[in-house]
Amino acid sequence: MAFSLEEVLALEPYSLGKEEKRALYIRALSELTRVHAGSCREYCRILEVLGHDFTSDVAPENQPMLPVRLFKKYELHSVPREEIAKVMTSSGTSGQQVSKIFLDKRNVRAQTRVLTEIIGSFIGKKRLPLIILDTALVKKERAMFSARGAGIVGFTMFGRDVIYALDEDMNLNIPEVQAFLEKHMGEKILLFGYTYMIWQYVVQAMREAGIKFAVENGVLFHIGGWKKLKAQAVSPQRFNESIFETLGNVSIHNYYGMAEQLGSVFVECEHGHMHCSIYSDVLIRRPGDFSVANPGEKGLIELMSLLPTSYPGHVLLTEDEGEILGEDDCLCGRLGKYFKIHGRMAGAELRGCSDTYEQR
Repeated sequence: MAFSLEEVLALEPYSLGKEEKRALYIRALSELTRVHAGSCREYCRILEVLGHDFTSDVAPENQPMLPVRLFKKYELHSVPREEIAKVMTSSGTSGQQVSKIFLDKRNVRAQTRVLTEIIGSFIGKKRLPLIILDTALVKKERAMFSARGAGIVGFTMFGRDVIYALDEDMNLNIPEVQAFLEKHMGEKILLFGYTYMIWQYVVQAMREAGIKFAVENGVLFHIGGWKKLKAQAVSPQRFNESIFETLGNVSIHNYYGMAEQLGSVFVECEHGHMHCSIYSDVLIRRPGDFSVANPGEKGLIELMSLLPTSYPGHVLLTEDEGEILGEDDCLCGRLGKYFKIHGRMAGAELRGCSDTYEQR
């Protein structure tokens, strides 16, 4: 039976149990592998070298995985160039190569739809007053408009009456934020930003100014930059406590994702666990031989996504370390695997949006 993303989009984001999801991924990932092998010559050659038989369905753990760095070296796409609607780039410091991800209109629509379903399951379907904890310059400056700019622009679809908390010199606009909170007093407020930049340009700036914002009912989504925070001995617990101290009553959701698989984000639940939705999944690989690690065992994170149809990015080996904590039994009630991220592999390049802004 042919795989259709529409059949998955008709389901709730965290509604498939272990056996149902495995059956779906055997079928879907195998079909995506065949599609890309037939349409991307470079990918087909990789499979030939690996000796992978893509004519039959195989289990997710036996699917060929591409290292994310491969997208820095090669332009991999499975649709004709004239059908490419957008080329996304990963964040990178000056002198670093960046990944190029080629998207057609179908892939762009799928990413938007899935991100809407995932975030909507946490905040509801209504647009909320939104504070972007960044600068509006990120939408205009070409150097900034990579994964960081795309993430911000993408998140604005969940908000209304959007403001940017930082000016073009990365200074916190305190009067504007205070006026916004007064205007929307009694409403739920949505906030979004990149982790390290929130710490550096919002939390630290507020402490230096000796002020606090009185958010009554807020929800913050943030991503990236943990490598630099770890170097400053800022743990997730310390980060969260600082948000409560400076911003007010805010529920906090860290989330994980990358330019190479946009849309397939993993959001932290109320119990501090990163969750796989039905649109994506993870495996943990032992770095010594790339065998599949057991739950509770630390290793390299492999990401699987049902979304990449215009480029062969459906099974990727990252340079991040993590461990699977459980499956289908998180206290939050969401089905699927939940996991913990330990950070970047030793010696890996800085590549997060927050990290690379500081390097630049």
